[in-house]
Amino acid sequence: MAKITYVQPDGSKQTIEGEIDATVMEVAVKNQVAGIDADCGGACACATCHVYVAEDWISVTGAPSEMEEDMLDFAYDIRETSRLSCQLKIKDELDGLNVHIPEQQG
Repeated sequence: MAKITYVQPDGSKQTIEGEIDATVMEVAVKNQVAGIDADCGGACACATCHVYVAEDWISVTGAPSEMEEDMLDFAYDIRETSRLSCQLKIKDELDGLNVHIPEQQG
């Protein structure tokens, strides 16, 4: 298990333990985290699970794939730290990860 903290635009936080090999999106949906719509169910076919990875976690989460970058083009207010949470697979190294949810989804 790894703890993931979801930070809402208003600064409120929700920390949830997620199972290894689940995605950050799956954990959010299962726990009804506001702002993670996940319209495509995790198929990397939309941008409704867009999050901003905290800068100090970028080296751990890695860079988005080319397919993910293409989908991020449809996201609202993309930034250098933008990722699709369906593409962030939980592993032991992500214990303590912080992701910020944008004000709206794509």
